[in-house]
Amino acid sequence: MHKFDMDEWPHKRKNLLTGEYILVSPHRAKRPWQGQVEDVPADNRPKYDPGCYLCPGNKRADGTVNPTYQDSFVFVNDFSSLLENTPEAQYNEEDLLLAETERGICKVIAFSPRHDLTLPEMETDDIKKLVDIWQQEFQNLAKLEWMRYIQIFENKGAIMGCSNPHPHGQIWGESAVPEEVLKEEKQQKAYFEKHGESLLTAYVALELKKQERVIIDNDHFVVLVPFWAAWPFETILISKRQVQDICQFTEDEKLDFAKTLKELCIRYDNIFNNSFPYSAGMHQAPVNLGDQPFWHWHMHFYPPLLRSASVKKFMVGYEMLAHPQRDITAEKAAQLLKNQETIHYKANLHDQ
Repeated sequence: MHKFDMDEWPHKRKNLLTGEYILVSPHRAKRPWQGQVEDVPADNRPKYDPGCYLCPGNKRADGTVNPTYQDSFVFVNDFSSLLENTPEAQYNEEDLLLAETERGICKVIAFSPRHDLTLPEMETDDIKKLVDIWQQEFQNLAKLEWMRYIQIFENKGAIMGCSNPHPHGQIWGESAVPEEVLKEEKQQKAYFEKHGESLLTAYVALELKKQERVIIDNDHFVVLVPFWAAWPFETILISKRQVQDICQFTEDEKLDFAKTLKELCIRYDNIFNNSFPYSAGMHQAPVNLGDQPFWHWHMHFYPPLLRSASVKKFMVGYEMLAHPQRDITAEKAAQLLKNQETIHYKANLHDQ
């Protein structure tokens, strides 16, 4: 038997949160790149853009005028993917063609009135205010009896399909629990019932002991590249104290969360000296479904960049037909992120 060298040989790794596997091919990281090279958009946005639908005082696409807000601004998406007044109905044709209606509310959150400030460029206190709003919006949506899941997320950058450059995120509340959340719920529940503690509590303890993939470790949060990461610079942000949802964070935890978000996003931006794109979102317990002691709040970051600001990782072919595959190992990605400065590369360019 050869020694199991994960830095040299192709191997599979199991995602503890979904039960699914990814293929890791570290030897492929040496190959020259002759594939698609993306255009890197210029990051020279003004503080205020008169043509932006999200800037204070501007008119949105449906004619609504934004207030002259000073912090974050929340509104129901003018072109929501889910609608609150959707009637309940089902369709079934011979148990082969199945459909049912889905009810929901989609909200947009402009992070700040500044058109040019992404999370890593915002002041920590302003990010803390955003965390307060996430809590408030979660509480308000959870009060609706028909609500079952609340997804807080951000798509950053045009490469991730973001249609408006003004830094913003979204909150979708819906009447059913989404598939990815159900996968994580199944895994967390099984571990909790077998071991008597949350899966992520045990996982964080192991990662802190090994110190191979940890990027940030502070009083209340840990950020690491998960052992099973599929995207090149994927990370997961986990609360050290097991809570089921964001509303359980204390004031100290919320401030630490804001600091952690800022530091992680600075490290991302500093990898390739660009405004690093990603899709990020929180996974937390469903609502109005009773006690769920196995759930442990966490936040995923899925950035698409691979080798530079212009080379993107594609999930195609084998990834779509079999399971995800990556070249650079989670350990090497973590080391690169850990080696980044915690001062933003553009720190001197903005008057904050």
